[in-house]
Amino acid sequence: MSESQDTMINPGLEALLNKVDSKFTLVGLASMRARQINSYYNQLDGGIGSIVPPQVTSTARKPLSIAFEEIDADKISYERFDPVERARKAAAKAAAALRAENAALKALAESESESD
Repeated sequence: MSESQDTMINPGLEALLNKVDSKFTLVGLASMRARQINSYYNQLDGGIGSIVPPQVTSTARKPLSIAFEEIDADKISYERFDPVERARKAAAKAAAALRAENAALKALAESESESD
């Protein structure tokens, strides 16, 4: 008979680790979201509200506990990216911008030579 142990972390660590691919992802995701929640509470007295408020109703007062509850409720997620693919897309975008700039300079040079 297995009994669930009462821990300080609610939801439990095992439940949270099932939502992500590694404990390092869990730490990064929860800490980033906890910082956002903390910023939200700090800007309430006079900000425009550019930060997303907590996505779960919680009795917890600590931003990290709220972030864990959001992860458990699937309210926040993450996406892995391929750095090689991202670099290839950035290079293609930069090359397209360079071609457009060269075409504009060539057109400008031609219009100046025709006006002379």
